Amino acid sequence: MEEKIKFELEFPIHSSPQLLYQYISTPSGLSEWFADNVNSRGELFTFIWNDSEEKAKLLSKKSGERVKFRWLNDDEDGQSYYFEIRIQVDEITKDVSIIVTDFIDKDEVEEAKMLWENQISDLKQVLGSA
Repeated sequence: MEEKIKFELEFPIHSSPQLLYQYISTPSGLSEWFADNVNSRGELFTFIWNDSEEKAKLLSKKSGERVKFRWLNDDEDGQSYYFEIRIQVDEITKDVSIIVTDFIDKDEVEEAKMLWENQISDLKQVLGSA
């Protein structure tokens, strides 16, 4: 199996970190912008898009700061890949950014970046900060 490569994207966003955290950490928040529907049972999250369904395990979260998930199919393959959505606040300007960390196959990086850009654009629209 080919190694995936790690990439990080940063998106400036006009929102309070507390509000933003609700949208990245709760099933109802995630279903507003990340997937068509999101359900959770404990640390197991089910993301639903049209006819497809993916399960992810919540690896860690820190209130107001970040969430980290691992897709279960990566878990079953014994891989330690994850995706993380982190809220960063500049100490001086108080500007808020979202930092996305993800792992992807080398030949799918551009596609993955576009996907994240579209997802974050949806999030900005939901927040009214687009």
